[in-house]
Amino acid sequence: MNEPPIPKDLAAEMARVRRQAALSFLFCAPVLGAAVWWLPQQLEFPAEMGERLAFAARASLFIMLWVLVGVGIIGRLRRKSAHDTAGSAYGPPSERLRVPLAFLQNTLEQATLAAFAVMALATVEGDAPLAFIMGTVVLFAIGRITFLRGYTHGSPGRAFGVVTTALPIMGAFAWVIYDMVDGLFRGTI
Repeated sequence: MNEPPIPKDLAAEMARVRRQAALSFLFCAPVLGAAVWWLPQQLEFPAEMGERLAFAARASLFIMLWVLVGVGIIGRLRRKSAHDTAGSAYGPPSERLRVPLAFLQNTLEQATLAAFAVMALATVEGDAPLAFIMGTVVLFAIGRITFLRGYTHGSPGRAFGVVTTALPIMGAFAWVIYDMVDGLFRGTI
């Protein structure tokens, strides 16, 4: 059984995690900024609420595609392992399945948050929120790829992918909450 990458120096490990998180922020900020300011000049986004929600639902499909990728990886590996073919109800997973199962679990959590975030963001008026959704979808994919690739390198290896996935979600939540509070003060909600 492979041993988990337990750090010898937790403070140094957390410094590497923070460094990866900072790099992710430096990557996400221009991507989302470009999406918000450049895409509305290039594309015509829907204005009617029904069409906006349909746009968000379709964007969520691309997010949920990563859950499907995780399920596919697990299914493929289970078919190749006598130990795992019976399923998780009959024992712990083999070593080969541990990282893909962790990827699937984390992706499911992130995808659930992201799907709700983009649906809520689609209710905010203007083109910029829909452009932000497009940026979120792209960053979600990059985040999932880098999370999976870095998983075996411990928490610093996962950090860039986790933060790249999570920052747009947190940004969408913040945007919607701001819009709701602003609407309350203006009396438009």
